[in-house]
Amino acid sequence: MEHPDTTQNPREWRGWLFALLSFAAIAAVLHFSGRASRPLPVMPHPVAPPANVVPDVQPMEFAPVTEQDARAENARIAFVTKGFVAARPFVYPGAGEARDRARDCMAAAMLYEAGDDSKGQLAVGQVVINRVRHPAFPKTICGVVFQGSERTTGCQFTFTCDGALNRRYSDAAWTRARSNADRMLAGLIDPKVGLATHYHTDWVRPYWSDSLEKIASEGTHLFFRWPGFWGTPGAFRGAVSANDAPIAKMAGLSPAHALALAPPSDLAEGAASIGPVKLVTGAGDAVGRDTIYVQLDRRATPESFVTLALRLCGERPYCKFMGWTNPVMKPDSDAMNDMQRAAMSFSYLRDEKSGFEKALWNCSEYARDDTRQCMKR
Repeated sequence: MEHPDTTQNPREWRGWLFALLSFAAIAAVLHFSGRASRPLPVMPHPVAPPANVVPDVQPMEFAPVTEQDARAENARIAFVTKGFVAARPFVYPGAGEARDRARDCMAAAMLYEAGDDSKGQLAVGQVVINRVRHPAFPKTICGVVFQGSERTTGCQFTFTCDGALNRRYSDAAWTRARSNADRMLAGLIDPKVGLATHYHTDWVRPYWSDSLEKIASEGTHLFFRWPGFWGTPGAFRGAVSANDAPIAKMAGLSPAHALALAPPSDLAEGAASIGPVKLVTGAGDAVGRDTIYVQLDRRATPESFVTLALRLCGERPYCKFMGWTNPVMKPDSDAMNDMQRAAMSFSYLRDEKSGFEKALWNCSEYARDDTRQCMKR
């Protein structure tokens, strides 16, 4: 018996195949369109820590996400405006060398975290002040800035442990940062960041960011506070200490820190390492701008020169100190030739009006680990 011919016409197969592929394409478009049209899930509101327990401070550790994904995730977190208030003005409770060290710690945080940008610097400075008033953080300015800096990861301000301090900003940028720090320690506030105690750039995702309330932004930085009581004015009433200890990592930037770190033997040696001294007082337009020319003892430690400069400059608001270990090269007047300038061993300049202070060594004579301490040649 003959079987019927079940072979289909090739045209019919092509028609069915085309219809099937068209259906699959339409289904895929509808599927992905539906996914794209669905809103992203709302981020849960952070849970407030108990009001009777001081919250833990988490280290600055980042989730392993790309910058693009971090920006997208950060953008999904809504700003919280309820209960937003500006911080009260803060006046540093001490004076003298401790205040100088506090100012320089804050200036370093401002400059290395925000760059040479006054708006960003004031926002960073406000976070430092908010922290020093909060019971969850150290009670000194330098303690807040360098908290956790002994670790390569987990420091609170990343510039203190990632090697950023090896970079050198211009003297003008450092002077501007110190001026901003001075103003904040004298009562200036930055109202736009409120009572923020945390911040990060928008291209990273710290693990702690979902547990805090996002309340402000400045440039690429996002600012956060704790939810609940620990983010309200009542939590920012802790006593602040004026005992800002010297920080070794600040010695290259700050003579105030370098002096305090000098061992007692250096202080004694500094007092003895002095030859002939010539004081040239400013006249005319330069009244009050005194210059001290000193013959230094070649046997003295280079750190002792800072001690000597500060001792001889005393309380002068402006003082220029220049020293030579080669007595032949020390100028006899305020006129100095190129050879004498090149032979200078150490210099120190203080100008309180502009907020400038700098100590430099002749690194061909005294090698320094930190090249920021070297005179330009």
